[in-house]
Amino acid sequence: MQPPLKLWRNARLLTCDAGAQRIEGALLTRGPRIEWLGPEAELPALGACEVHDLQGAWVSPGLIDCHTHLVFAGNRAAEYAERLRGRSYEDLARAGGGILSTVRAVRAAGEQQLFDESAPRLAALLAEGVTTLEIKSGYGLTLADEAKMLRVARALGRAFPVTVRTTFLGAHTVPPEYRGRADEYLEALVHEWLPSLAAEALVDAVDIFCERIAFSVAHAERLFAAAQALRLPVKMHAEQLSNLGGTLCATAHGALSCDHLEHAGEAEAQALARAGTAAVLLPVAYYCLGDRTLPPIEALRRAGAALAVASDCNPGSAPGTSLLTALSMATRLFGLTSEEALLGVTRHAAQALGLAHERGTLAPGLAADFVVWNIAEPSELGYWIGYNPRRTVVRAGEVVPWPTATS
Repeated sequence: MQPPLKLWRNARLLTCDAGAQRIEGALLTRGPRIEWLGPEAELPALGACEVHDLQGAWVSPGLIDCHTHLVFAGNRAAEYAERLRGRSYEDLARAGGGILSTVRAVRAAGEQQLFDESAPRLAALLAEGVTTLEIKSGYGLTLADEAKMLRVARALGRAFPVTVRTTFLGAHTVPPEYRGRADEYLEALVHEWLPSLAAEALVDAVDIFCERIAFSVAHAERLFAAAQALRLPVKMHAEQLSNLGGTLCATAHGALSCDHLEHAGEAEAQALARAGTAAVLLPVAYYCLGDRTLPPIEALRRAGAALAVASDCNPGSAPGTSLLTALSMATRLFGLTSEEALLGVTRHAAQALGLAHERGTLAPGLAADFVVWNIAEPSELGYWIGYNPRRTVVRAGEVVPWPTATS
């Protein structure tokens, strides 16, 4: 027996599809999928159905945060204070801080502590209309601790009304026990950790931090080959602090996304567009690190690359839990238009997670995930700072209660 139809009428729909349509009309949903949308005058004949009058409100697809490190323990506020005094992110990392500081906290934490610390961060994102997000590992850096992080990410997806995609980021940095032996560490990731985690169905994608303080392009080549042998898609933290050629490597492997990209250029923009690899912009990290090198926005536009925007929620470079703030920063700091920014947290964010076939736009057959907004114009979504105009969130065709840390 089919689920009953629901009619969401009197709406102004931001479809976020390739035509970027704005439709004054209605949505029909059946269970977790959209069945029809269009002008109300063209509604198909309906029998009895549940009717929701949206009173002329703007409606967008559910927001997608396509790059987060949401599961962690502790914080790095002291390091932020050090950076304010002039120390660089690289300096702190080389002195044993940075990522390794969070590694120590995560290793000391049990799964329940990680869940309890991460749940309020997730609730904050959901309150803004996020219905799908990625959560990376990368703060455990032992097989047991990486598995622990990924299990917590899966548990959050079961406990909250959100779709969680997990990404294995064991290649985040070289752990202390492998200091000076990055090649050996990569061998462990490739031959032991990744097959074990994949066998437990804990991994949806594989990522690597390709940077002077992390891993080389040669390391990425080896990791990507192993991931693809297991039929796992790949991603890359690329060109954040320097240009090592990471984007060109990742796009050659058909990566879902390359993220950061402050030191990318014309060649990288062209490669991203050719490969269909999303360029994920992380303006909160740019802001918090006090960077001065902008991603090559104009080159990316000229090439026709998909521009996604994400919160990068993490304890070091982006201690924030607001995708709407990231959207606003993308317009002010990076010069994205309001339309580009909205696509960056919907259609293009779905592309960055390999989910464009099921979410990120309003279209028949796709997930019935959408947000009803208290706004007069869509440009307000990149305008407000510290004000959340979300009215109602619908996920899988059901109205979501306002989330709390215990949802």
